[in-house]
Amino acid sequence: MLHKLQYISQGSTPDIHIQNIESTLNAGVKLVQFRLKNSSNESYIEYAIKAKKLCQKFDAQLIINDNPLVAKACDADGLHLGLDDMNVVEAKKIILNKIIGGTANTFKHIKQRCAEGVDYIGLGPLRFTTTKQKLSPILGIEGYQNILQQMKKESLNIPIYAIGGIKLNDIQFIINTGVYGIAVSGLITNSTNKEYLIKEINKILYNA
Repeated sequence: MLHKLQYISQGSTPDIHIQNIESTLNAGVKLVQFRLKNSSNESYIEYAIKAKKLCQKFDAQLIINDNPLVAKACDADGLHLGLDDMNVVEAKKIILNKIIGGTANTFKHIKQRCAEGVDYIGLGPLRFTTTKQKLSPILGIEGYQNILQQMKKESLNIPIYAIGGIKLNDIQFIINTGVYGIAVSGLITNSTNKEYLIKEINKILYNA
């Protein structure tokens, strides 16, 4: 069972990523996506192993962003693939029996991801975010409503995580569209009271 709140790691250096992951786990997050960009495989693996140890300590799951070789090397619980990353079928040959998530921005992408056999989809962005360099067209609440309705019509049942510039007061509106959960980065990273924030988020996600 996937947790409904996914934290996507953030930081100006790999060490800061790890610090942010630790403080987030300490505050109650149970699903972390380690997203280290512009790094060598060796460095990514080194820090992914640290992230995995932290997640084990806090009984949380670790998903590696983009890189199946890193996911395999650190024995992560899963892998998240963007639309321009390795094909899901190829990735499944590298990491066996693990969670695989995929990014989507349109209903066409959703159908593609379902056909590929992913376990969940990160659909977004809700609004503009500085976290991602090549940002897909912004969906807004209406975009989620439309896509979720189309999914219902075609009986596509797969957990959808909303992603991209999400704020606390967006979450109830997002969940009302029918999405499964949310994936956030800056919202938690920049919080001065992470424990309180995560409790508030989970209250909305699990009582909706």
